[in-house]
Amino acid sequence: MTILHTSDWHLGKRLMDKERLPEQTEVLDEIAALCDERGVELVLVAGDIFDTRLPPAEAEEVFFRSLKKLAGRDRAVVLIAGNHDDALRLSASAPLAAEEGIYLFGNHTFPKAAETDRATRAVETGENYAVIQNGKGERVYLNALSYPGEARLKEEKTEETYPEKVRRWIGQGDAAYDGKTPHILITHLFVAGGKGSDGERDISLGGARAVPVSVFEGFDYVALGHLHRRQTLQGGVAYSGSILQYSFDEANTEKGVALLKTEGRTVETEFVPLKSGSQLVCLECNSVDGAMRLLAENENKLISLTLNLDAPLSTQQTRALKEANCGLVNLMTHVKMGDETPIVRRSELDAGALFEEYCRIKFGGAPAGELKEAFLQLLEDV
Repeated sequence: MTILHTSDWHLGKRLMDKERLPEQTEVLDEIAALCDERGVELVLVAGDIFDTRLPPAEAEEVFFRSLKKLAGRDRAVVLIAGNHDDALRLSASAPLAAEEGIYLFGNHTFPKAAETDRATRAVETGENYAVIQNGKGERVYLNALSYPGEARLKEEKTEETYPEKVRRWIGQGDAAYDGKTPHILITHLFVAGGKGSDGERDISLGGARAVPVSVFEGFDYVALGHLHRRQTLQGGVAYSGSILQYSFDEANTEKGVALLKTEGRTVETEFVPLKSGSQLVCLECNSVDGAMRLLAENENKLISLTLNLDAPLSTQQTRALKEANCGLVNLMTHVKMGDETPIVRRSELDAGALFEEYCRIKFGGAPAGELKEAFLQLLEDV
């Protein structure tokens, strides 16, 4: 079976004040065309479909139109909820979507296998799993775990560690596995050792929610979502990465999808780069004139510009820079003011750093590591 793995669409996400929904539409159209070209039978979308739990109507419209194209006439599409998604909202239309070969998985149970004549379809579903079969009768066993947490899964707090809970939750999805068909897990997690970027919410990267790669033992492929950088952690444990560059620390990263081919229990993988979407670039210059030249050389890109100056920019200079390239979304100026200590704005600090600063002010010292992890976990649960 030919399978495509993608994740972290973040429909509705903006870059500063820049609307990116047209780019997201374009890249999803590219993925649908790739599915047609490469004979993809099953599409796996590993969470963070939307950027917020209450996405704008325009983002939901792109979502449904794109799903229709991805499913085509005979493909199956399986989506799980990420930490940015409202699991119940995402799966609200699951019964209708299943008839079109689209399986929306929120919390525990896959939509029931609908009666359909589609070539690739779910022939068996249950708690945290589905068996997908193509027109040739080839099957894959799909274990699915949406972004997990006690609140989302309606569990009480216990003495189990988070990795122990994740291992147990994954085990629930393997209850019906026969050991013969390709064994694939689709989930949305932060795996220890994975490299993050500014595009993810750092609350999820605070350490309390990290799991070791060992929790995935026994799978032929693990389709991960959550981290925006494409990376393979061990064997077939892989993040496909986001479909666009969503933060400037991803400026030099190539975006794409993972293409899988199953032969028995063997899963071969191939990275296929995507061409759609604006490239992000970071520019730095020591003069306004030089900056104007750099902006002219970087048309059709989204730009973060840093200026090192001897005097602040005038209103006219700021306006001229923005008019020189409409892709300028972030303008930072560093003005030489002698040996003054640089100002660190609280708005630029993440949740962990803010908590450390609070403890230093309130209690006269940095918090213990366990206290910080407990705070981050509590904040995420809230």
